[in-house]
Amino acid sequence: MAETKTAAYICKGCEIGTRLDTDALVKAATKSGKMNIVREHDFLCSAEGVAMINNDIENEGVTHAALCACSRRAKTEAFNFPTIAMSRGNLREGVIWIRPDTDEARETTQEMAEDYVRMACAEVKAMTVPPGNQKTGSVKTLLVVGGGMSGMTSALESSKAGYKVVLVEKSAALGGWAAKLHKRVPTREPYKAPEDNGVADLVARIEADSNIKVYLNATIAKTDGAPGRFKVEIAIESGAIAQEDIGAIIQATGFTLYDANKLPEFAYGKTPNVVDQAGLEALAKAAAAEGKPITRPSDGQPVKSVVFVQCAGQRDATGTHLQYCSGFCCNTSIKQAMYFKDSNPDIDTVVLFTDLRTPGNGEDFYRAAQNKGVIFSKGVVSQVTPNGNSCTVKFTDLILNEDTEAQADLVVLATGMVPVSGVNIDAPVAAPAEAEAAVEGEAPKEIVATIAPESILNLTYRQGPDMPQFKHGFTDSHFICFPYETRRTGIYTAGPVRRPMDILQAQEDATGAAMKAIQAMENAGLGKAAHPRAGDLSFPTVRLEGCTQCKRCTVECPFGAIDEDEKRFPLFNESRCRRCGTCMGACPVRVISFENYSVNTVGAQIKAVDVPDEFSEKPRILILACENDAYPALDMAGMNHHEYDPYVRVIPVRCLGSVNTIWITDALNGGYDGVMLMGCKHGEDYQCHFVKGSELGRYRLSKVGDTLKGMNLETDRVKDIEVAITDMATLPQKINEYAALIKSFPPSPFKGF
Repeated sequence: MAETKTAAYICKGCEIGTRLDTDALVKAATKSGKMNIVREHDFLCSAEGVAMINNDIENEGVTHAALCACSRRAKTEAFNFPTIAMSRGNLREGVIWIRPDTDEARETTQEMAEDYVRMACAEVKAMTVPPGNQKTGSVKTLLVVGGGMSGMTSALESSKAGYKVVLVEKSAALGGWAAKLHKRVPTREPYKAPEDNGVADLVARIEADSNIKVYLNATIAKTDGAPGRFKVEIAIESGAIAQEDIGAIIQATGFTLYDANKLPEFAYGKTPNVVDQAGLEALAKAAAAEGKPITRPSDGQPVKSVVFVQCAGQRDATGTHLQYCSGFCCNTSIKQAMYFKDSNPDIDTVVLFTDLRTPGNGEDFYRAAQNKGVIFSKGVVSQVTPNGNSCTVKFTDLILNEDTEAQADLVVLATGMVPVSGVNIDAPVAAPAEAEAAVEGEAPKEIVATIAPESILNLTYRQGPDMPQFKHGFTDSHFICFPYETRRTGIYTAGPVRRPMDILQAQEDATGAAMKAIQAMENAGLGKAAHPRAGDLSFPTVRLEGCTQCKRCTVECPFGAIDEDEKRFPLFNESRCRRCGTCMGACPVRVISFENYSVNTVGAQIKAVDVPDEFSEKPRILILACENDAYPALDMAGMNHHEYDPYVRVIPVRCLGSVNTIWITDALNGGYDGVMLMGCKHGEDYQCHFVKGSELGRYRLSKVGDTLKGMNLETDRVKDIEVAITDMATLPQKINEYAALIKSFPPSPFKGF
């Protein structure tokens, strides 16, 4: 093992040298930091500065370096030294840019900078160089589950990038819902008329692509392994099982239409003249094949009037039906209304809507339909009543605010989409006694009516056979922070299984998912982490002799990366790990760590801060800031020169879920006057990049109050706030308000101990 040799580098660029006493910073790194080598440079990120560091690595044997310059989020390409352990001291965004350039502020600004130098030195000495995951998988074949527009697009885009693809479709043909369409909504200027559904072209391209292997009439029987080394069993039509080695997976299983039978007020099923949008597509396709106009299903006579009912069973505030907008239905009704107008301009065609939403084409398509004579009326339909071969549509006219009705030969219901996500692994499971009662007819109706969906991926994860679901049954993939991502590393979702969308959006979605899947395969082969710490070579290790087998790490891991061995000790599947550190924060005996992030790397920084005595009137406040939202917000506050209190010391953490309560205890025992925690928003509209990390962290922190009471400290000395990356203007104010509160308390009684 190579001898450890440490170095600290102090940058004087970006006005650091003019605002700070860099000689004092050198002294802090030398005496307090106890670094073997300490150097200054006018511009550390320049070619000369980088060359100086590389020279020390190659010729002086430097293994650990503390770079005291700008934020760790800046100059990452210049400061890329993969063979050594490295920390960053934030003197620019974290010190001089958030402090006024006045004589009065110079002393506290200097103290702040010296602390950050000491913290960087302490952190790097507690690190080791990550060797990378040794259990890598080098398979570069992508599995796409679902052969609709999303799945076919993912397959083709991955093939174009040079990757092999296995495409599995449960039906006898590719195309999905799109293949059932007579026409599709236009995708290009001038957005005036429906266009070909485009399925035949994609299918032909897939059949001609040697990189794509297609399984039809097939399902996934079993998925085992991890990114780069999935083992997938595919059940094929003959009853045999095909086995494929897979690097990453895209689930593009699409949607099904909401069951119009759940809308008895609209007479669906009571007359053939009430259809959903898919039913009308079937009528239009059949009519086109015969070269005839669309006819009335009840008697085959020409349709003279048609009413489209928007939001049928959608946007339902009562929770009885779909609570969301499916996104594609308005454009679909416009398209279908044109089927009639293009056939016969005299057909009376009315679209009843509450809000008309036409994503992707502005109002051009809507205006084109108006020009063809389609009538758009703002109204809410209350009832559809069959009347021989026609229907009476009763609705409230929202413009005139009165109840009225219309006669129609055909009524079309825009029922919306329901994702085909597989098994909801978080849903409560009925007890055996309840299941028996259901058979005997004694159970409540909701148990009798519940039909368990079939698994799609049949994962061997201890958490369940499919991926966690978000609101309304869509696979859990946050549309702001990490589209396509799921809580199963290396498995991505695309298209309407992820969120409501139309064909064009689904194809764009599928392309993005393909890129993420390719990145995951490449990183897996290199032993690196996937999103959001893409490229991180660290991975978790556990000191088994100290493990109490409490199972907190296995239960709390958001990504199913921890199993148990035969002795019930945690068993890490590093390729699934996102490196969030939630397991580290969960561990009560602190035996889980990463090479470059551990209880010790943060604890050493906390202890490296110079805590003044109780007579100095200079409190110390620790901020543990999430690196994904809070720390970038603090950086941007610095870039905009928003000032905040000089007595805070900020330590970035990978996630609030990684915060071990020992850090808070150590800080308070060490004389800190307060601790502020900054994590992402959690709950249904979460923004945590690690999904459950901030929620789990906050649950643990909710118990800190008892610790504070036991230490005879005010409970307000520890504060937790939700921070979004956009809070750069308001965050300094929150820090200052908290600092003012801390200053109103007596100094910590633990100072000097």
